[in-house]
Amino acid sequence: MAECGTHAIFAARVGTYRESEACLAERLLDTFTPDMVVLADRRFFSYALWRKATATGADLLWRIRTDKAGPTPTHVSDLPDGSWLAHLGGSTPAARREEPMPVRVIDYSIDDGRDNPTTYRLFTTITDPDQASATELAAAYTQRWEIENTFDELKTHQRGPRIVLRSKSPDLVLQEIWGHLCCHYAIRSLMHDAAHHGGHDPDRISFTAALRITRRTIATRAHFPP
Repeated sequence: MAECGTHAIFAARVGTYRESEACLAERLLDTFTPDMVVLADRRFFSYALWRKATATGADLLWRIRTDKAGPTPTHVSDLPDGSWLAHLGGSTPAARREEPMPVRVIDYSIDDGRDNPTTYRLFTTITDPDQASATELAAAYTQRWEIENTFDELKTHQRGPRIVLRSKSPDLVLQEIWGHLCCHYAIRSLMHDAAHHGGHDPDRISFTAALRITRRTIATRAHFPP
């Protein structure tokens, strides 16, 4: 779980190689709070996970698969901004016994001057278009890619390209993973404080520059503030 605006990773779960991202995502639900809008890409949706995620009180804005394997919402009504309200329900006997879940569906394509016939679909719990229009939510979803930049900061720049974890035992591997995450959070916290002090957007500050400054500071002093 990372903030789009600051790239700060504030929650994570570590699992085995056999555990899927969706399985690990379910273990992050206890970090969802009602003041959040949680973004996720199309690999994460399932009826069960969506139901559990909505129960946290957080608003959701997730991209959904549109092929035959994707969910099939039942149309309820059209909204003035082009989105539509629907009901979601699973196909298993247990799922059919549960109440359908209300959802707002946003279908759109991107006109960027190139031949791009892809149709994108979003599900959201924000059902009132006066609270957020379809255009605003489609634009907000693009911010999900900020976490990919965060992974690049963590794995390419901080850890180093083509460098694997050095630890050779499970406990030490976990220690090294959490060490990298804590270090990234510390650097991003310093960047946020610097951006706030200077009146700038944290996205406009270079992570690689902040990383170099931090490393130089560690090399010349005996401590590093947590």
